[in-house]
Amino acid sequence: MDEQFQLLFEKMKIEMQNQAVSISNTIMDRIDEKLKLVLEENKKLIFKVENLEKKIEFLERDKKGNNIIIYGLKEGEKSTRELIENAKNKFQKELNLVLEDYDINKIYRIGKPNKGDKPRPVLLSFTCGWKKNEVLKNRKKSKELFVAEDFSKEILEKRKALLPQLIEERNKGNIAYLKFDKLIVKEAKENRKPQKPRKIEKGNFQFLR
Repeated sequence: MDEQFQLLFEKMKIEMQNQAVSISNTIMDRIDEKLKLVLEENKKLIFKVENLEKKIEFLERDKKGNNIIIYGLKEGEKSTRELIENAKNKFQKELNLVLEDYDINKIYRIGKPNKGDKPRPVLLSFTCGWKKNEVLKNRKKSKELFVAEDFSKEILEKRKALLPQLIEERNKGNIAYLKFDKLIVKEAKENRKPQKPRKIEKGNFQFLR
């Protein structure tokens, strides 16, 4: 009798173990299915976020497209009108460029007033991009003003990271400059072999030959 009970007990034990394994497998299968759905949804969300970030970057770049930042423009104006006249006079004197009122969309000082004599930078937004480009082409003529493009914080960080590569390429004798968040390099003529023009992607910058 004891042997029969023992056999019955072992049989029940094995059956319960099999059921437990079956239940466990069923649960794991369900978890795997849900996990796959979550992963797929996560991929879709990542894709959407990346697209939104690209759109925001494009809008930010477009918004700042006609802007320049002027450093070194003496501060002391009491109104926007006076600041406009100050900028117009300096551009004519330093860059030999004439600015009209209709060229200027908006203009203002950046930041809070300084206690010292150092003037705050000036943001100047042009109504047309060609006028901005004209100023940028002539900016090196000025001895008092430093004119820069208006970039977002992210673009400025990328440009800063590319500076060592920029210096390295210039030390090689190549023509190198930054364009937005890219380093553009043109190989010097004396180092250039006769060949068809081509553009080579190299790391995180473009190499033009």
